[in-house]
Amino acid sequence: MNGIAEALQGAAPYIRLYRQEVFVIKIGGAVLADAHAAQNVAEQCALLADLNIRVVVAHGGGAQASALSRRLGFEPVQVGGRRVTDDGALEAVKMAFAGQVNVDLVSLLRRCGSRPVGLTGLDGGLLVADKRPPRLVRDDDGAEREVDFGHVGDIVRVDPTLLERLLDAGFVPVVACLAGDAQGRPLNVNADAVAEALAVALRAKKLIFLTDARGVLRDPADPSTLVPFGDADDLAGLLASGAIGGGMRIKVEACLRAAAGGVKRTHIINGAAPASLLVEAFTGEGCGTMIVSQREKQSYQEAGR
Repeated sequence: MNGIAEALQGAAPYIRLYRQEVFVIKIGGAVLADAHAAQNVAEQCALLADLNIRVVVAHGGGAQASALSRRLGFEPVQVGGRRVTDDGALEAVKMAFAGQVNVDLVSLLRRCGSRPVGLTGLDGGLLVADKRPPRLVRDDDGAEREVDFGHVGDIVRVDPTLLERLLDAGFVPVVACLAGDAQGRPLNVNADAVAEALAVALRAKKLIFLTDARGVLRDPADPSTLVPFGDADDLAGLLASGAIGGGMRIKVEACLRAAAGGVKRTHIINGAAPASLLVEAFTGEGCGTMIVSQREKQSYQEAGR
């Protein structure tokens, strides 16, 4: 009991600090594909909402979309951690993201006591994107090549009105990573970019990426080389050297942009680890990587948390 009391006492200042603040939590497809991890995350999201934190969930579903593509006879293609979305892949993405993954996650959150509402970026004009033109992309092997990503969009506008009204009414929006172009046609949008855009538009206190990795590692092959805290200057060398690559690079860059856009603190943590979301939010030590702006870094160090 003493341990529980101490934990609650330690968490109390954070609970007061975050009351009525927005947390945007991006749950990766690998976490959702693990039933135990997904349950663990849903329970923690429900607890955050019970603590009067305004929770917005964004999700991917890459593993599920890839599996569905194969069942439909289309081999999925990714370049530099991003999915190439031709006509066949778009059908799989719509069915997986807006259908299977979103419904299953909403159902799980509902069973944990939340009031979730499943959405895509097309609903209420939440996310408007431009179709990405062919571009030069540097793959993980360092080679550059021109890639046509197909029905893939880059977000150009966010209208958070629908989310704000849902949050005001006590709901937990669950946003699948589809957007509409100016004519309303669906586009596949990277889920990390969706979470980043929502966090900036909602002036979120935290943007948290739940992945199947511990966080940012100085040596990707060595889990003991975790980078617990950093800003753009701290991470520049790792980005330049290629130590941060693939999907992790996309997340780190999203964190850096969100921090520059006004999100106080951004995090990359292992969503499958027990209570990782609560540990990261409510303890000074955390369990993953926290990325902040240079100004927030100074404020954090001066405050001691």
